[in-house]
Amino acid sequence: MNDHTIDTERTFAALPPARERGFARTWWGHAWLKALEDTALDAQQVRTGRRLARAGAVGAVSVRPGRITAVVHDPDGTAHRADVLLERLSDDEWARFLDVAVERSGHLAALLDHDLPPHLVEDATAAGIELLPGIGDLEPECDCGAWDHCGHTAALCHLVARLLDQDPFVLLLMRGRDERALFGELSARDTVADADEPPAPDGVDAAEAYAAACVLPPLPPLPDPPREPGLPPSLVTEAPPAPGVDPAALELLAAQTAGAARGWLSEALDTSSKTHPFDGGPTVAQDAVRLAAGAPGSRACEGAVLDRLATGSGRGKAQLERAVRAWRAGGSAGLSVLEEEWTPGEEAQARARAALESAWEDGERPPLRVAGNRWTVVGAGHQLRLGRDGRWWPYRKEDGHWVPAGGAALDPATALAAAEGATAMDEESG
Repeated sequence: MNDHTIDTERTFAALPPARERGFARTWWGHAWLKALEDTALDAQQVRTGRRLARAGAVGAVSVRPGRITAVVHDPDGTAHRADVLLERLSDDEWARFLDVAVERSGHLAALLDHDLPPHLVEDATAAGIELLPGIGDLEPECDCGAWDHCGHTAALCHLVARLLDQDPFVLLLMRGRDERALFGELSARDTVADADEPPAPDGVDAAEAYAAACVLPPLPPLPDPPREPGLPPSLVTEAPPAPGVDPAALELLAAQTAGAARGWLSEALDTSSKTHPFDGGPTVAQDAVRLAAGAPGSRACEGAVLDRLATGSGRGKAQLERAVRAWRAGGSAGLSVLEEEWTPGEEAQARARAALESAWEDGERPPLRVAGNRWTVVGAGHQLRLGRDGRWWPYRKEDGHWVPAGGAALDPATALAAAEGATAMDEESG
């Protein structure tokens, strides 16, 4: 018999009913109940024990090396003494367990901090020491006369799972060591190890650092996007550019990239945004207009760069300038309204007429001449264009050409007012 475990016993008061909770919330409790399920031949008795334990039928629990004991009451009040036996570890097995515990500073620190980490059990198992009960290790004894686990011993095991949730050192006591004896032997071995072994290298064991990842503090919140795109470095140098390299074009592309990157970053950080910055993409002709429109904060295209973009887009210089205005007013949708004339279907025409009729009071709507998706105010240099999405775009005539006068609106009267307002501003400034 192990001299360390004579007369060592702990008694735990009866626990209240657990009608609204499970019997195992920790790794230790689950492992104990799994051992019960693997040991019991009759699953019905395990379920009966769970009901008894849940109803609070288990009295105070006595835990000592190799045995746990409690009085369990049947629903009719009949009391039964239930015992569950678990083989104690030998002195040699305890010695090997303690060797494993002091080999790693993390194991020793956890034990001294009254914690029994699961990875210590794994290391002990690798050394041949089984702390947790396996199949058939929980041996039942009950005065009800059952030869296998009955509802009374199963109820006791369920209560022990709750005790292990609170204090996994209960398992070490069942295996043959109380805390005082365990800590005394650990301290003695740690002292000898410090005297005999060279100092451990600085650093943290990788397995322990990985295991601690779950308790790291949360990441800080994401920073706000910059107020404006960054200014790309200037390419103006005293050295002439390489053949085929246009510094002005490169500066424009760099500014465009900075502006696009800031826009995408702002959308990515905006959790309320439902748009995706990478949906679709412009055609080559549209992309030339986009480049000519310039990024926010960048200088406008001019000179050879503008000529190259006009050629690449298949437009003349004046056409490109009008396309740039349309792009700035509404992107690819604005450009489509500028350059595409189409005839709305019957349903779209009906919606357009209804919108026009409801936009003005009786007698106030200006006379309009219809051609496809374009409504021109008779006798005035203003026009409404209907986009395929049902929005109205304001236009006005400049130098014999229709040009955008602002962004789109759902209400045609609002769009026409924007065109008239743009004309009035030009007249005042002129």
